[in-house]
Amino acid sequence: MNMGGPNNLDEVEVFLKNMFNDKYIIGAPQPIRAMIGLLITTLRKKEAKENYSKLGGMSPIVGHTKRLVRRLNRVLDADVYYEMRYTPPFAREVTSKLTQYDEIYAFPMYPHYSSTTTKSSIENFKKEAKKVGIKAPIKTIESYYSDENYNKAIVERIKEKVSDVNSEDYELIFSAHGLTQRTIDKGDPYQEHILKNVECAKEELKNQGIKFKNILVAYQSRLGPVEWIKPYMDVTLKAMKDKKVIVYPISFTVDNSETEFELDIEYKQIADEVGLADYRVAKVPNHHPYFIETIAGIYNNLKSQ
Repeated sequence: MNMGGPNNLDEVEVFLKNMFNDKYIIGAPQPIRAMIGLLITTLRKKEAKENYSKLGGMSPIVGHTKRLVRRLNRVLDADVYYEMRYTPPFAREVTSKLTQYDEIYAFPMYPHYSSTTTKSSIENFKKEAKKVGIKAPIKTIESYYSDENYNKAIVERIKEKVSDVNSEDYELIFSAHGLTQRTIDKGDPYQEHILKNVECAKEELKNQGIKFKNILVAYQSRLGPVEWIKPYMDVTLKAMKDKKVIVYPISFTVDNSETEFELDIEYKQIADEVGLADYRVAKVPNHHPYFIETIAGIYNNLKSQ
């Protein structure tokens, strides 16, 4: 289960409309939520289409997810499907294929729990499963940011970016998708999970003897005039003049528009304007063997319960 992304430019509007009509994204009641969602979609769809055009006309999440699923189907004693929250294949399409199974494992591609991602996806999946008459138990997991293999996958991706340089010359920024401060104040544990994940990754870096000049956390992707959790990624980068920076997108398991467009292109422009000596963005786990081991381990653990 993942958030999804447009499979083509015609789906950009579908993606935006569905995302901003999610009660966990926009907390206003209907029909106000639909009106707000329509307004945001109208204002953003032209720019969003232009951005996705620069990525080949579709979200990178699609290809990366398909490759991951193919590899999982080879190593797990289960049939592996993927479903997206805001773009096809939706939960209603996937659950219709699952009516004959006696056990179902719903794996969130969000390592950190949030009502805006994990809760929204699990609730939607279970609702659609009920509609098609699925009686089989649906097992899931709420977070796995502390999983040893998962953090090894993170460190391997970071190592790929420092293989030709001295890591001690670089600042390492763990960049996470932002949430509104209001969401956190209501008790959402997302930010707490992010910070704990950073500590786990730092411990794995230490175990492998990899050192950086500094290790920081920042948050990207804020929208609108409301307060979002800080520090902001753009503000953090603007304070890095003449420094060398490695960015690891810690809130994502699969590369998407926020990693391959926002970080690789938009924030690269900020880095160039500020005068960073070097700016590199690491890949996220995608189909890395350690991430496949993470999923396999969680599946086998759920299976034994």
